[in-house]
Amino acid sequence: MGRIDRIAEPWGTRTPYGRGEPWPARVDTMLDDGLVPDDVDRWVQSATILHSNGDGLDIAVKDDRIVGVRGRVQDRVNHGRLGPKDLYGWQANHSPDRLTRPLVRKDGELVEASWDEAMGRVVGRAQELLAEQGPSALGFYTSGQLFLEEYYTLGVVAHGGIGTNHVDGNTRLCTATAAAALKESFGCDGQPGSYTDVDHAEVIALFGHNMAETQSVLWARILDRLAGPNPPAVVCVDPRETPVARAATVHLAPRPGTNVALMNGLLHEIVVAHDWVDHDYVGRHTVGYEELAERLKDFPVERAAEICDVPADDLREAARLIGTTDHLLSTVLQGFYQSHQATAAAVQVNNVHLLRGMLGRPGCGVLQMNGQPTAENTRECGADGDLAGFRNWSNDAHVADLARVWNLDPMQIPHYSPPTHAMQMFRYAEDGSLRLLWVQATNPAVSLPELGRIRSILAQERLFLVVQDVFLTETAQLADVVLPAATWGEKTGTFTNVDRTVHLSEKAVDPPGEARADLDIFVDFAHRMGLQDKDGAPLVRWHDPESAFEAWKECSRGRPCDYTGLTYDRLRGGSGIQWPCTEEHPDGTERLYADGKFFAAPDYCESYGRDLVTGAPLEPTEYAAMNPEGRGVLKFAEYLVPHETPSEEFPLQLVTGRTLYHFHTRTKTGRVPQLQAAAPDVWVEVSAHDAAALGLEEGDLTEVSTPRGAVRAKVRVGGIRPGVVFLPFHYGYWDTDGGHAPDGTARAANELTLTDWDPCSKQPIFKTAAAAVRKVAPGGGVPAPAPTTTGSAPVTAGVPATVGGRAAEVDEDLTTEPPGRRR
Repeated sequence: MGRIDRIAEPWGTRTPYGRGEPWPARVDTMLDDGLVPDDVDRWVQSATILHSNGDGLDIAVKDDRIVGVRGRVQDRVNHGRLGPKDLYGWQANHSPDRLTRPLVRKDGELVEASWDEAMGRVVGRAQELLAEQGPSALGFYTSGQLFLEEYYTLGVVAHGGIGTNHVDGNTRLCTATAAAALKESFGCDGQPGSYTDVDHAEVIALFGHNMAETQSVLWARILDRLAGPNPPAVVCVDPRETPVARAATVHLAPRPGTNVALMNGLLHEIVVAHDWVDHDYVGRHTVGYEELAERLKDFPVERAAEICDVPADDLREAARLIGTTDHLLSTVLQGFYQSHQATAAAVQVNNVHLLRGMLGRPGCGVLQMNGQPTAENTRECGADGDLAGFRNWSNDAHVADLARVWNLDPMQIPHYSPPTHAMQMFRYAEDGSLRLLWVQATNPAVSLPELGRIRSILAQERLFLVVQDVFLTETAQLADVVLPAATWGEKTGTFTNVDRTVHLSEKAVDPPGEARADLDIFVDFAHRMGLQDKDGAPLVRWHDPESAFEAWKECSRGRPCDYTGLTYDRLRGGSGIQWPCTEEHPDGTERLYADGKFFAAPDYCESYGRDLVTGAPLEPTEYAAMNPEGRGVLKFAEYLVPHETPSEEFPLQLVTGRTLYHFHTRTKTGRVPQLQAAAPDVWVEVSAHDAAALGLEEGDLTEVSTPRGAVRAKVRVGGIRPGVVFLPFHYGYWDTDGGHAPDGTARAANELTLTDWDPCSKQPIFKTAAAAVRKVAPGGGVPAPAPTTTGSAPVTAGVPATVGGRAAEVDEDLTTEPPGRRR
């Protein structure tokens, strides 16, 4: 097929295919300028780490240096394709500002130190606080970027060794609602569907999921279906005119914060108005139908349309497509998860599939998506507030079973109260009860809401802050100890994507300087702390990734996320494999709940559920009485008005989000030339209607304000709904003149977001802040620094197209080698 600029054409060349046919393979390759595949010394197996799709790839190594990547044609996830962040992101490994030695704070400054000195400070302070206050003084805030083996070790150390309840990750910001919604409906985490459902679906519904930018290869799969015979209908729910919206059969653009009202209107059409319900399936496999149907009577489509400000006929058409198809795939992401009533809205999507019996068959699935590549592993391994192996914190038998695996007294594992979610952890740090916070591979000084408050918490002298990272991030600049970490390609481990596909990522090159793998750092900490099991043996008995994986397998045995049929050798040389993978299912399990049986039995489920409005947990006896046979649970949620609504001073609604070309706080992607050039700085999107009302033109400099602060950004007049403004959240301060948090002009979107969270998932609300926009200076004819290829496409003429040029050219090659073939 030749070479193509994959900045200008992010999803690559089309390979059309029809419903039920295999997705054609296409191998994407990006190498250092002037190199060809024959120049490469070796290709090392891995998968992608800069989004959540989990694309299989091989790392090209020459002279012990990473020089490029190639899509793995055998892999079930991507069939050889790679997205822009996959193709170019590896270059960040070579950045000259990598952390290569530990840093410790002396006389107010971070200075280089030995590993012994740095770890001595961490261990010394941890032991002091344990003696003085106990485990509640220590907290761990991790990422969606580490490997399974590292999360599991962290969970063992923090929950079992230290005994703290304060363990969470930045996955709380992007995927906590996915887990919460799955637990509410099916009794347990774990995605029911498979990416292969795209190949069979007649209708694909994307709820708050800009797949074109967050999972570009999966979107390429849908584009190839749309380009082939018998294309699926697409339903898109998003206030912006994203590439998904432009391809949609029906685009619903509701007011931010009204997702529950929209879902109730859709469900009213399906249940009350037309009875598009599989009553046999509902009767045999669910509980809660009668109450749901009765409550939906009060939510006709006209009421939903008025609340959401969408045309009632569009709602009816979306409901008809969803309610009459025999093959429905639904996906959900941040537009629901980071908005008002997050879990309640996501659960209503699950309701659709339970009501229609659309689970466990090809083309019939729901994917409550993740925002990060290893977010699923944080949940499985107990590194995000859950208990390892999807065990139930409220079930004493589950705690005792985990204690058996770890050889500890059950009372040593904290389960006296719900796990501490990230927002509460920062409150504890703010009030002084949490006194040591260890942050790994994440940057809360840019990613958390209300950044002025977060910076003040992290900068407290009474808080001992440890940061383990690859670069000196805005958070690391505030630390007492900075530990230099190895990153992707420099260490070995496994990670699991949204549809439960487990990939192995092998070490390709050594990390720079004295940087160490995160697993090695955690094991070293455990040994220095003298953490032991109840027999006096070391609590952490493994020493390398493979032995850690074997330990995790035993922890997962008999649980929904059972890995016992997997080995490193089985994961080498071919495709990733989906859990559960056991002796009975040695090739993995493509879809869950094919037999209408859920992980929901009272003695097996991961959670007893919560009230969707208040978040109050159900008691075990309540759950057992409501769902004694472990069926799927149908739950109604009443719509509530968002806590912060537009006012005379702040008449607009602010939503934040992502762009295709960057990941999180640009720690890596901002150091990649092609990606940074495609989206070099922050912008604000406004509708043509609002631009005219505010006297704004493309490229004007504006001030965007909320009750918490203001940022400055150039205007992109785009296809967003009137009354809503959009800011990408990626842009912090490490690459500004000051290189740190602002003392003048701010540009980080989270300066503006509010400290509020969903009552069930505890996920922060980033998408319903009241805002105002005013013009600061004219743009002088220079457009905003926003890409034209994505959801930020301009509606005004004369804006130059986003291109990457020769440096962004990628080889795309069709192949007849069948995906999934084992080597």
